[in-house]
Amino acid sequence: MKSSTSGMTLIGAGLPRTGTLTQKVAFEELGIGPCYHWVDVLADLDQVQLWNRALDGEVLWDEILGGSRSTADWPGGYFYRELMEFYPDAKVLLSVRDPESWERSFRETIWLMSHGKTLMPLLAHARAEVDPRWHAYLEFVDRMFWGPEGTFSQGYDEPQQLIDQALAHEEKVKRDVPADRLLVWEVGEGWEPLCDFLELPVPDHPLPHVNDRDTFLERVMAGALDALQAWRKSHGGVVLSA
Repeated sequence: MKSSTSGMTLIGAGLPRTGTLTQKVAFEELGIGPCYHWVDVLADLDQVQLWNRALDGEVLWDEILGGSRSTADWPGGYFYRELMEFYPDAKVLLSVRDPESWERSFRETIWLMSHGKTLMPLLAHARAEVDPRWHAYLEFVDRMFWGPEGTFSQGYDEPQQLIDQALAHEEKVKRDVPADRLLVWEVGEGWEPLCDFLELPVPDHPLPHVNDRDTFLERVMAGALDALQAWRKSHGGVVLSA
């Protein structure tokens, strides 16, 4: 794989639900933005096709991440090994969290969207019936998390299955990334370890906290309601049949 001389500074290898939206805000405040995060995929669903091609093995990093100076969350974290090879000057951040707390948060958001029966996943799957780009997005999520090449391909129904695979991911990152390029960090540790790692001055205020659970749910549900309403208007106000 060829390398890039772009301005990529930091690659986030931590799993979703480890404070990644807080990381995005913090990285951009530190001047290593834009930071590419899952919310960027939700904001531009046309990018799903590029990420699917990356899953197929195409090298599209400058096309997908061009202009970004950092990444956080998935899909970027899924490809941390490819990115650290393509951006050899970038450091890697492995964000971690108490496993039981992480599992509850992950199950209430990403797992629920794919496998649950509450209002949020029902709306998400209803949107997929009228929005081809969202349908492709849900298929991409399935492929990235639950499919044969997914992060949780060994099972995801039971909490311990998710926890075991999350811990395995963390250990793999620690093995794959040279020690001088890697920081293992919890958001509760604040600015100091992060800024020391990046050789940047420490801001004079606490690390920002962003509730990415509420942001995730709001984006999925509001996006679904907007898409369904637009579909209804475009079809003369008819009601979706059962």
